[in-house]
Amino acid sequence: MTAVSAVQSALTSQIIETPSWAYGNSGTRFKVFTQAGVPRTPEEKLQDAARVHLHTGVAPTVALHIPWDRVDDYAALADHARGLGVGIGTINSNVFQDDDYKLGSVTNPDPAVRRKAVRHLLDCVDVMDATGSRDLKLWFSDGTNYPGQDDLSARQGRLGEALAEVYERLGDDQRILLEYKLFEPAFYATDVPDWGTAYAHCLKLGPKAQVVVDTGHHAPGTNIEFIVALLLREGKLGGFDFNSRFYADDDLMAGAADPFQLFRIMYEVIRGGGLTADTAFMLDQCHNIEPKIPAIIRSVMNVQEATAKALLVDADALDSAQREGDVLGANAALMDAFNTDVRPLLAEVRTSLGIDPDPMAAYRASGWADRIVKERTGGQQAGWGA
Repeated sequence: MTAVSAVQSALTSQIIETPSWAYGNSGTRFKVFTQAGVPRTPEEKLQDAARVHLHTGVAPTVALHIPWDRVDDYAALADHARGLGVGIGTINSNVFQDDDYKLGSVTNPDPAVRRKAVRHLLDCVDVMDATGSRDLKLWFSDGTNYPGQDDLSARQGRLGEALAEVYERLGDDQRILLEYKLFEPAFYATDVPDWGTAYAHCLKLGPKAQVVVDTGHHAPGTNIEFIVALLLREGKLGGFDFNSRFYADDDLMAGAADPFQLFRIMYEVIRGGGLTADTAFMLDQCHNIEPKIPAIIRSVMNVQEATAKALLVDADALDSAQREGDVLGANAALMDAFNTDVRPLLAEVRTSLGIDPDPMAAYRASGWADRIVKERTGGQQAGWGA
């Protein structure tokens, strides 16, 4: 197999999961903006996700957010998804929007609130059983705003107890993906603020607990690719939430702000053997001012381009330069790959998948955008909290 054909094969088998909430209305903390044609139900979100997969060929699963995507029959929802040509992927919990969680969820000083939060997490595992999902993604907004507000060590103990109970409920083929975030809404101390805290808890839990890296959840200047390399080395990288950020957790389109960073991350993924089904590649984005579906298609394409460039790094030349201490030569090996125009290569990949080589043009020509505006009238649009 030639180098180019090996790259094409890797790109053909790549899976990029899209999030149900990205198809709904969203905005900033000050305003949620509405758009015509936005889905009103989980079923309509799946319809839009199926369009993304139709035009990209690499987005066959959709992450759900509970309770935003609550239905009476999750097995039926999974059947509906399969009928559209997609599947239910990661199940995301929500223990941050109830009034009870003002002082935290699983780390709350009130045991009744902690019990409520854990019950929700266990309910999410029930959803996984019904949908056939592998991954339960946990993100906790828990933390404190003021020194002395609560016992920092005790909160870690409460977190560990909750995670252990959920871990024991998992099936043999199910995993916990523990997410971390530097701040917000906790501004003094966040209970899971960084990869080290997430890693420590996952290590204690066992092999079915992995760390998920959200590219928007770090302090400015953080070397995310180093974190990726280390977690891969330790066998604890479970997946990604891809997005772009300028200041904080902006959740903009992946690769829009710093495509070179996305390339560097994907290079470390490939270098560490992480381009496998064991690594969940998911978008976690909120499209506030741009049309939802084209933004998601563009994001998928951006991840594909970064992956293709990373796959084209001349590993032999890079290794030789590194061993010889050739600083400029080593850097050039990366820069040459990053500066390669991979769009013709990806067009060939899409043609081999039986789809249009230009996903954006194909979507515009499909008439789907006009159709959903006409058909989705009345009812309540989906959005943050619904």
